[in-house]
Amino acid sequence: MRGCCAFEKRTGVADIFSLNVSLRVALLRTLCFVALFALLTACRIEDGMIFHPSPTLARTPRQVGLEFEDIFFTTRDGVRLNGWFIPHPEPRSTLVWFHGNAGNISHRIDNIKLLHDKVKVNVFIFDYRGYGRSEGRASEAGTYLDGEAALDLLRKKLGAKSGKMILFGRSLGAAVATEMATRFVSQGLILESPFVSIPEMARIVLPFLPIGFLLQTRYDVGATIKKIKVPLLVLHGDRDEIVPFSHGKTIFDKAPEPKKFFAIPGASHNDTYIVGGENYFQQLKEFVDWTEAKAAPADR
Repeated sequence: MRGCCAFEKRTGVADIFSLNVSLRVALLRTLCFVALFALLTACRIEDGMIFHPSPTLARTPRQVGLEFEDIFFTTRDGVRLNGWFIPHPEPRSTLVWFHGNAGNISHRIDNIKLLHDKVKVNVFIFDYRGYGRSEGRASEAGTYLDGEAALDLLRKKLGAKSGKMILFGRSLGAAVATEMATRFVSQGLILESPFVSIPEMARIVLPFLPIGFLLQTRYDVGATIKKIKVPLLVLHGDRDEIVPFSHGKTIFDKAPEPKKFFAIPGASHNDTYIVGGENYFQQLKEFVDWTEAKAAPADR
């Protein structure tokens, strides 16, 4: 009691009350973050926020006049994936497509047709685990394993021409493609509407709820892009309503040379190739030519 009374005499009752309130607020905040962290960890709610797969294929390339090979292949952790290889009669390269976070490969048919006809490349597009007819459940680590399996498959399929692969990632796929560019030899890397990281996106989507540091999914493109050793093309719509245009510029600024940036005036997140029109596809064609010229003779 003497200690308590002495404390009151030194600080005053009002100070003790203020201190208790501050401690309660701090404790409440800590408990809220702990509870939120436990919820995110236990239920992986973040997966539902990030990945939006569709299990049903709406169309196939044949419905737009393209022959294709329907391929099933397996990742090194035993997950069975599905993809399409759409050959071109005179391919300038093979474009490996890492699609975004929603739908599945069948929702990219019209874009595939335009790439095939206008850029004159083979196209290989596949579904991550949990998308379309691919088994499993999507996660950051899982998409990296899926990308590895897809590129391993193509290396065997293309043989000596495996170095003539252009990695093309759009939105979330840009994160996967960037990671693959650090693990595999390729002719070049194309990133369309890339974001800096998932925590940065969380800060934009939920500005009043600072949960970025709690998220297990990182997709830290801003850090990974510094490690690539291939030519880079970044494309971004200047009216992107989902991934800010500034993110594309940041990724470009952080990347090593050689690199090119193409802004698509008036384009939002999902209509880049439509709004960009002929100029959009011309940029892709010129990039393929540019990377071909830079490729070592052994890679051609």
